[in-house]
Amino acid sequence: MKDLVMVLMKRVAMMAVLASVALAVPALAADLPRDGEMRKLSLSAERKPVAPAEFHDPAGLPTTLSAQRGKVVLLNLWATWCVPCREEMPALDRLQAQRGSKDFEVVAVAQDRGGRAKVEKFLAEIGASRIAPYVDVSMKSGRAWGAIGLPTTILIDREGREVGRLVGEAAWDSPDALALIDALIREKTKTAGK
Repeated sequence: MKDLVMVLMKRVAMMAVLASVALAVPALAADLPRDGEMRKLSLSAERKPVAPAEFHDPAGLPTTLSAQRGKVVLLNLWATWCVPCREEMPALDRLQAQRGSKDFEVVAVAQDRGGRAKVEKFLAEIGASRIAPYVDVSMKSGRAWGAIGLPTTILIDREGREVGRLVGEAAWDSPDALALIDALIREKTKTAGK
């Protein structure tokens, strides 16, 4: 019981830190539209590189987010046992169908001790055919990326830096989410034209 109280106290402290960081939004993020539900996305005070945590790709091989360098990435941490994750996954699948390209990818990393077979079965059951089954049975990647609960979604720019994060489920295929993602994808054009 004492350990549970300590874990909860640490999570509350982490949430307070994240809330204070969200108040210091840089000019860098000012151009990104955050309407509707996307207002829940806490923008990073400064875009810093995402931790080089290891997880397993769809072939079962170790990988990191560096394999996605050059793309905007919506990194989603989830688990098969997580009810909000189950509700959110179809929207992530539709987002991948609509925007998945050389410029954008949904990387949904299951933080699940059940392993690849359980993750693949879950994705098949809900009809999520466009989400690649990335898995981390150790759940070390979630800790490295600072996840305090599931689902946690981290929006990452082309250079592998965190733009912002949202803890909890969201409609990632909504017009507001698409506008945010499209604006981040267009940043390539802005920097290439300068």
